[in-house]
Amino acid sequence: MRGRSKYNKRLIAPDEKYNNLNVSLFIGKLTKDGKRGIATNILYKAIAKAGEVKKQDGILIFENAIKAVAPLVEVRSKRVGGATYQVPVEVRSDRKTTLAMRWLIEAASNRGNKDMAQSLADQFVQSVDGVGTAMKKREDVHKMADANKAFAHYARF
Repeated sequence: MRGRSKYNKRLIAPDEKYNNLNVSLFIGKLTKDGKRGIATNILYKAIAKAGEVKKQDGILIFENAIKAVAPLVEVRSKRVGGATYQVPVEVRSDRKTTLAMRWLIEAASNRGNKDMAQSLADQFVQSVDGVGTAMKKREDVHKMADANKAFAHYARF
């Protein structure tokens, strides 16, 4: 397309403890006001607590929670003529993980619990079990896409 330049995606280094890219991305999303060290400690504690609860490796629970919450389809607004339609579209892989992380953090922070690490750990465990606020968000997005599948033929973005 004329006038648009190709965006070169930034490469992010994996974290030090688990050598995992998703952990590093999650820490970045969890960081507030530049307090990356605090966000790192919160996530590492949450992974450890989730591992204790499920009696498994915490990093596996973290990865499985992200996979469980990641949406397959979402709706995008498409203007055709004078009307705006909610068109269901398949979600790109990097956006899947971004949305899953965002929903997990949002669900944990809305719990009203003082300890964010405990809230995150609970969200990880619930997501792996297929319940919880983050999973409800995923279900709602899927229902919305399913309800609007009549407009799927507009999905040429």
